Amino acid sequence: MTATTLLQRRGLLMGLGASFGLAACANGIGSTGGATIDARVDATRDYLFSRYPGTRDLAMKSVGILYMPLITEAGFGFGAGFGQGALRINDITVDYYSATRATVGFQIGAQQYAHALFFMTEQALGEFRQNHGWAVGADARYALPDQGASIGKESTETAPVVALVFGQSGLIAGATLAGIKYTRIIP
Repeated sequence: MTATTLLQRRGLLMGLGASFGLAACANGIGSTGGATIDARVDATRDYLFSRYPGTRDLAMKSVGILYMPLITEAGFGFGAGFGQGALRINDITVDYYSATRATVGFQIGAQQYAHALFFMTEQALGEFRQNHGWAVGADARYALPDQGASIGKESTETAPVVALVFGQSGLIAGATLAGIKYTRIIP
């Protein structure tokens, strides 16, 4: 083996080692991403409870709540949306999630909104946590923000998941959770 071949192999191995080392630096362990998301979730929860007092009772009846503090969507023919949030059980964060959405069709504009998914049964919460890429299904009941003060018995007894979209601003009207995919992340 020549000296040139040895140098080339060492260079290749050192380059691969450096690549793996840099990749490991971006894995989220030890970052402040979780603390940032938790702070946003706290602010969203406090806003939700103060603005729509009925949601406090709904939260007490639920077995878990996914808070998504900010979803940003934009579209011009093709559209996309993204946000990050946290799943809380007994008001303690147990997992972090991202929400993504892609749409095609007549659309132009941008909007931002927050939403919360109240899991009313252990089964619904379990299915959410076990499925990679869970999406809101037909079994979810939507509560309108103006009904937030009076979300009652009919919401919590007939639907395993209650979805509340609130804090809308922007130019695309009518935020919906249809087509949003939730994926567990390490922030």
